[in-house]
Amino acid sequence: MSFTLQAINISFTLQVLIFSSLPFFLGLLVLKSYVFSSKSHKNLPPSPPKLPLIGNLHQIGSSPHRALHVMAKTYGPLMLIRLGSVPVLVASSADAAQEIMKTHDLIFANRAKLKIAHIIFYDCQDVAFSQYGDRWRHLKSIVVLNLLSNKRVQSYRHVREEEMAFTIEKIHKAEKSLVNFSELVISLTNNVICRVALGKRYDGRDFKNLLQRTIELLGCFSVGSYIPWLSWVDRLSGLEEKAYAIAKEFDEFLELVINEHLNKKRASGECQDIVDVLVEIQRDDKSGFRLEKDMIKAIILDIFAAGTDTTFTNLEWTLGELLRNPHAMKQLQQEAQAIGLGKSMIVEDDLDKMPYLKAVLKETLRLHPPGPLLVPRESTQDVKLLGYDIPSGTQVFINAWAISRDPSKWEAPEEFRPERFLNNPVDYKGFHFEFIPFGAGRRGCPGIQFAMIINELVLANFVYKFDLALVEEEGLDMSETNGISVHMKCPIKVSATPRF
Repeated sequence: MSFTLQAINISFTLQVLIFSSLPFFLGLLVLKSYVFSSKSHKNLPPSPPKLPLIGNLHQIGSSPHRALHVMAKTYGPLMLIRLGSVPVLVASSADAAQEIMKTHDLIFANRAKLKIAHIIFYDCQDVAFSQYGDRWRHLKSIVVLNLLSNKRVQSYRHVREEEMAFTIEKIHKAEKSLVNFSELVISLTNNVICRVALGKRYDGRDFKNLLQRTIELLGCFSVGSYIPWLSWVDRLSGLEEKAYAIAKEFDEFLELVINEHLNKKRASGECQDIVDVLVEIQRDDKSGFRLEKDMIKAIILDIFAAGTDTTFTNLEWTLGELLRNPHAMKQLQQEAQAIGLGKSMIVEDDLDKMPYLKAVLKETLRLHPPGPLLVPRESTQDVKLLGYDIPSGTQVFINAWAISRDPSKWEAPEEFRPERFLNNPVDYKGFHFEFIPFGAGRRGCPGIQFAMIINELVLANFVYKFDLALVEEEGLDMSETNGISVHMKCPIKVSATPRF
């Protein structure tokens, strides 16, 4: 998972900030010389000019990863900005990312305190946003060993293949084979994750809308997170109200789901879903760590938000790039045809025989990492980084989007070239810092395998079963939306002609 700042009602917010700041400007100017002299002995990273009170907030805009990339070209790959009262270190190179996520990973293992995440994820009792410490270590251990292990992920193979077959049949029945690919994929991934996490589909609930609102809110700029004494602005703008409303909606649903699992009798041999596993761990209580109900809910929310959104986003961008690059589409279809050999569908056993498929997905992740700015970290002590002094309590943004487009690391970085990943050891698992769409180190995403096997199965079958072409009048808009993850602004609508 990653993090971006979205401008909501930005003109109103800035007007409030500027008006409120007037009485303080004189005091700030007086304090400036004192603060400067107290830090003058430190070798801080380069910083762009900033305004009183708001710092560099006015320079972030609605696409922070792009704005910070432009700023880094002037101020360097390790840059210090200020968002309100919070110092923020921006890393825009593989070397800087490696220093933060490997060399000094423990010092930067803490999470920044973000108000909206705090509201939605039960005081950050999840894995993604939780503060670093004993609770986080226990929760991550539960997730890695019991929920997202290789054995557990493989146990859900039948769910993925059944939902894929159902989706193929749905396309065959579509009138004139016109398909809203974006809607189709988010429905498919949501159904997979519902069955894996909760044990069944919940067709009557509009998860798409709920998740979309959640992702948008997580990407919104919360004034209170960066200028605490102006927290009332979040209430006035309605941001807090929206966050509490979503939290309540999710909580009521998850309460119902957990109670169903507590009261149900599972048939012998029935595959456990994720809630079953978590409830069983709570009952056994063998480790000495008490898994509270709110923690269970927060973990499920993590899996829903990260699993559905990341998977859907990667598939959508991938099809967009394939439609823009017909030679790549043709090569992928030829590989799928050679592997499928006329079968009704490609199954998971076939995927390791498809290197070009994997290269296509990697190249899409390079150009379009789902979260361009990884979930922000925070330093827990003073540290020396690439020759600069980084004070304790500094928030950290790692611009994965900028790093994966660095011309010193990638040839023709703006071009879609899946071939660059053929016979290439560079992978997305956190060991190659020029390519970190899922982060790295202690706070790297634990669900990489869970997400990518869905992506591979879905993409392989779409290109194997159908010739996909844009609906001429619709065209293809590759512009981005804003939020904690970056989607395509407009859904992809295609004609899907059966190939057999």
